[in-house]
Amino acid sequence: MQNPQTSTQLAASDLIQKLNLEKHIEGGAFRRVYESKYKVAGNNANNERQIASAIYYLLEGNDFSAFHRLKSDEIWAYNYGSPLTLYVIDKNGALKEIILGDPQNPTYQVTISANEWFAAEINDKSSFTLISCFVAPGFDYNDFELANQQMLINEYPEHANLIKRLTK
Repeated sequence: MQNPQTSTQLAASDLIQKLNLEKHIEGGAFRRVYESKYKVAGNNANNERQIASAIYYLLEGNDFSAFHRLKSDEIWAYNYGSPLTLYVIDKNGALKEIILGDPQNPTYQVTISANEWFAAEINDKSSFTLISCFVAPGFDYNDFELANQQMLINEYPEHANLIKRLTK
């Protein structure tokens, strides 16, 4: 006898399988789906990189995208599933909460500026969210920084509860 599962659990597992998603270092599952064939100079003399790249990114249940930042702008675009909240700490320490995929307040795409700390979580923990993320110049792990919880709390103590909840 099969274990009963909700349709959202089946849909999430179907998408993970059909899209060939793998575990992501910051939480959730992902797969790089695009890398430009064109290249630009990287941050050091021996480093070339793609002009742009894109991934599918899926968060399910209690998964979250832990606070991190990139050295490039990143565009998040809602594809399917439950609404998702992005938390962005700007360079002045102000916290912005952006909900993607909410039909009552339709925002389906947002750009996170380079060097801003951000995290994300699903609004309905019994569901999932599928997002596409675009980075230009193309994503490079050398430009990715996963937040250190204590360092981020020291820098932004007014957001300590959120930082504790959304760091690894």
